[in-house]
Amino acid sequence: MLRVDGLCYQYSPRTTPVLSDISLKLPEGKIGILLGRNGAGKSTLFKCLLGINKTHRGTACLDGRDLLHMNAAQRSRLIAYVPQEIQFGDMSVFDSVLMGRISHFGFHAGKRDYEVVSRILEEMHLSELSGRSVRTLSGGERQKTAIARALAQEPRMLIFDEPTGSLDITGGQLILEEAAKLSRQKGISILCSLHDLNQAMAFGDFFYFLKDGTIRCQGGRELFRQDVIRDVFDAKVRIIEYHNEKIILQGGRRNKE
Repeated sequence: MLRVDGLCYQYSPRTTPVLSDISLKLPEGKIGILLGRNGAGKSTLFKCLLGINKTHRGTACLDGRDLLHMNAAQRSRLIAYVPQEIQFGDMSVFDSVLMGRISHFGFHAGKRDYEVVSRILEEMHLSELSGRSVRTLSGGERQKTAIARALAQEPRMLIFDEPTGSLDITGGQLILEEAAKLSRQKGISILCSLHDLNQAMAFGDFFYFLKDGTIRCQGGRELFRQDVIRDVFDAKVRIIEYHNEKIILQGGRRNKE
């Protein structure tokens, strides 16, 4: 389980906190979605959990282990990160995924490292592309390769920062479905940020609505209400039900009240 309690972050003691008293829980094997406008603090929270930003107060633990006071190698065995901008260099798909094993093997990959990569490529349906340069892949194939590289770390949690931002509707849906399937099969938690509210409802188990560096509310799909969305996004929406599923329709002028 991921547990964050009272986490705060600011660039310097004289600046306004970017994150204030962030507390959340994400059970093992579940998918949590961070929702909020640009600048709400989603990426900053990710960077705190990844050790990129040094927090000023609070705790963050995964499976009871303190994430904020471990070195990069220890953290990389617990958390894998798939950023918005994916960098691979001019390598084959196989070698790119193998790079996810560095925290396990150091300078020389062993038999088990190659076995893990081969298995993940098969699970992600990437085996036929293993010899191709990543530069020749489509956006969706590159994103799947990035997820495969993250899974090669054999982490307990995956962090996705806008994983569908550069993909079309079909590609984005396939990526999320693949990630959700692997999460549930392997018992890996996923913490993810998304902009599309309907996509978030379909993909997530738990939801954390951020505004101005604080979590305004958190919970399940019952939070997708007009008042919550208006408060967090300053947007007017309509919510309808179709076959017992909520659908959020965007439109109208931004709330000026």
